[in-house]
Amino acid sequence: MTTEPSHPTADTDPAEPSSGVAVLDRAFALLGAFQPTDDRLSLTELSRRTGLYKSTVLRLLAALEHGGFMRKLDDGQYAIGPQPMRLAAIYQRSFRVDSVIEPLLAELSASLGETASFYVRAGSRRLVVSRVEPARAVRVSIRVGEDFDVAKGASGKVLCAFTDDDAAGEPVRARLWATSYGERDAETASASVPVFGALGELRGALTVSGPLSRLGEPAAMQTAVAQLLEMARRATAGFGGNPARYAAAVQPAPGPAGARI
Repeated sequence: MTTEPSHPTADTDPAEPSSGVAVLDRAFALLGAFQPTDDRLSLTELSRRTGLYKSTVLRLLAALEHGGFMRKLDDGQYAIGPQPMRLAAIYQRSFRVDSVIEPLLAELSASLGETASFYVRAGSRRLVVSRVEPARAVRVSIRVGEDFDVAKGASGKVLCAFTDDDAAGEPVRARLWATSYGERDAETASASVPVFGALGELRGALTVSGPLSRLGEPAAMQTAVAQLLEMARRATAGFGGNPARYAAAVQPAPGPAGARI
């Protein structure tokens, strides 16, 4: 974000750069000053958040308003204009979840030697939208489009925790991961973490599943959760979300054989 050398809330800028790149940087800084909860901002607040002089902000706002990126409201405050919505629609049409998720699933599956998948919630069900299976003979096999009870399994715990605002999901919301041992299938263990979008919304659950005899071991599960958190951080960044929220995730500690986390 571009900042001024001094007096950022002064009315005039004594030495405003004329570089086209600098102007664009400042315009993007103004647009970026709006947070998901901001419907409107005043000139003073925009100047404060960007560190730009008010005179600079006014000139940029006029250009952005002319281009449809900003609106001046009746009360003198400013709001985002209609043009970003048009661009967002184009982006959404050209952007596929698979383009972000599938490379990460392939990396996870290759690293852990287990099935990696991505689930979304559909009412009382959890739906497989993407998956990569390892080459090994003994593995968990699932199909894209297959659905399961959202109340069972690690991915179900994650999906419920971030779509149902109840006390039951608080531990998962706090640590950002969930595990499952034989809940859906008696011989399967799994771990799952949430992936978030640009507005902090849940995009889905990134999951690793494997035989209970293999993935159910504490050290294997600890490794799986650690890698899932890193992949979810990268996926969230790919969706335009805030990857920094994973920095506070509490990873599971290794335990004795047969321990459940």
